Amino acid sequence: LAVGWGSGAVAAWATSSGGCEHVQSTTDCTGRWLSSVPGNLRGDTEELLLDDNTIQVLGNASLLSYHQLRRLSLTKNRLELIEPGTFLSSQGLHMLSLADNLLFTNYSLTAAALSALPALRMLDLAGNRLTEDMVSVLVWNLSSLESLSVARNIIMRLDSSVFTNLTRLLELNLEKNYIFEIDQAFEGLQRLQRLNVAYNYLPCVVEFGLTQLRVLNVSNNVIEWFLALESDDLFELEVLDLSHNHLLFFPVLPRQSKLHSLLLKDNEMSFYQRLPNGTSLADVTVQFLFIDGNSTNITTVSLWDEICHSNLSSLRLLDMSQNQVWYLPEGFLAQMPALTHLKLNQNCLETFHLSEGDPLAMLTELDLSQNQLVELGAEVGAGDILPNLQLFNLSTNRLRVLPPGVFAYTRKITTVDLSRNRVDLCPQPAVAGKVESPPCVDMRGVETLTHLSLAGCGLRGLGGHPFQGTSLMHLDLSDNHQALSRGLESLQDLALTLQVLFLRNTNLSSTTVDFSAFTSLVRLDLSGNSLTVFPTSLGMLKLRSLDLRDNCLPDFPSDVTRTPLGKSLREVYLSQNPYNCCTLGWWDALQQVKGLHIRDRQEVTCSYASRTLNPRALPEPVLWSCRWQTADLALLYLVLALPTCLTLLVAFAVVFLMLKQKLLKMVKSRCGVSSPY
Repeated sequence: LAVGWGSGAVAAWATSSGGCEHVQSTTDCTGRWLSSVPGNLRGDTEELLLDDNTIQVLGNASLLSYHQLRRLSLTKNRLELIEPGTFLSSQGLHMLSLADNLLFTNYSLTAAALSALPALRMLDLAGNRLTEDMVSVLVWNLSSLESLSVARNIIMRLDSSVFTNLTRLLELNLEKNYIFEIDQAFEGLQRLQRLNVAYNYLPCVVEFGLTQLRVLNVSNNVIEWFLALESDDLFELEVLDLSHNHLLFFPVLPRQSKLHSLLLKDNEMSFYQRLPNGTSLADVTVQFLFIDGNSTNITTVSLWDEICHSNLSSLRLLDMSQNQVWYLPEGFLAQMPALTHLKLNQNCLETFHLSEGDPLAMLTELDLSQNQLVELGAEVGAGDILPNLQLFNLSTNRLRVLPPGVFAYTRKITTVDLSRNRVDLCPQPAVAGKVESPPCVDMRGVETLTHLSLAGCGLRGLGGHPFQGTSLMHLDLSDNHQALSRGLESLQDLALTLQVLFLRNTNLSSTTVDFSAFTSLVRLDLSGNSLTVFPTSLGMLKLRSLDLRDNCLPDFPSDVTRTPLGKSLREVYLSQNPYNCCTLGWWDALQQVKGLHIRDRQEVTCSYASRTLNPRALPEPVLWSCRWQTADLALLYLVLALPTCLTLLVAFAVVFLMLKQKLLKMVKSRCGVSSPY
């Protein structure tokens, strides 16, 4: 039960006395270390926020200057006492938040102060260590309340005396207490519409008869059974949340209701008329003994009766995930013609049959993932089974084949998840006269399909245009080691539409990948492969996300920043590659690319002399060694040869000067020319 504070006005905040900020009629003094309410704020304040301060006492004179106050929040202070005359000058107050304080210390005096608020509509007392008796005293005279939160207190038991005078109450929040018993505590709340009793210790709900209630949240308790009152009265109930309990069977719901959302996730629920060992509980009944004072009432119920006597014609969402359901009773779904979302994931289903007997014409989402399905049945010629289905999740089952043409009538299907089944895609259309091909799933021609996941299906050598006639934008082929053994030819039909492609752990090598045709790609996952060289074809793509983790790349092209890829890329994953610590120029270049985020920056390492180092902080000896290894060899040779050449030149000059006269005489005698000396 959340209540929004603040006027939401778009205006500049002005700093007022005491360091508080004021805009229009709202004054915000949040987190100012105030020990009392400032007395010099603007007198026209209608909303005063004093959250996150150190106020312990709200005295009689605290609010004398604020006659127009309508909303007051004192959440997260150290409030122990509100003196009885505090609100005498602020009787127009209609929203008061006192959550996360210490009101248990002087609750009786605080109750006297609250009783002076005839217009109070919303009160938040969450997190004040209040017992049920304290709550009863605090709200005794607050007949104007429409919304009350006593969440996160120490309430254990509720009876009819706690909320006696709250005849106008619409919302009640009791979550995160220690409630284990409720005895007619809400019968007098004739206008109550929303009730939250989540995160408590209720063992059961029996004789539920709150006909006016619209939303009931009893999730995260220890409820084993839910039994509505046997009555033909119309219940206004629209949402029932029984998730995260210990339900053993499908709840006994009101016969007539407006229920559109039934949440039964994470229970121990099953159907028991047929058991796996062949026995039956069809004729077994259970007797409930109700003792109220001196009167005793025995109610006999057939808990295992699979015929639902409730009217579920308005139900749109049914979540039965994380239970122990291994089959659905015949005609069970036929009672829910308006169903749009059905979640049966994480159960024990071995078969699921689609038939015209279960009119799921409105169903848009069907989740059967994480079961033990070996068969998905469908009646031949049942053309109107799933005409509006958009999302079909069959992942993590034991399927090997789907009914032929199962998608033929799903005119709106957009997302199919077949990951972690042992299915094969049909490589080519069936040809009459040929030997029957192995079982396969035919996705060709499903024009509306945009998202397909086939991760971990053990696909072998895709070929024959398996995606012809589709417009897939998102494709996941991860964990299929042989799927792309022939390269990317099987994906050419998707070259113009594919935007997201996951090829994680598909045994790709640098010589078999050419992505130049996939011009629409914006996200590509190539992690967990055997790439030894960065695929040059990626440079021409305009990817925004690229995952190259866990490959065999020694480096990353430093000039990629000047390609279309470098200009469009916004995130990249690079860790778990054997980068050379002496060739990290590309790493420095990537750091300079504006708008590019290396998501796994902290995990990136490089190798040097059998050592794994952090490229962000290489030791100085390694840097010097790398400079020698990467120096220009021609220049190095020149530097080494230059001293030798100079030495030889000097030696030659010395010898020449020493033997100059002898050499000249030798030349003269040889040539026969006289010269004066």
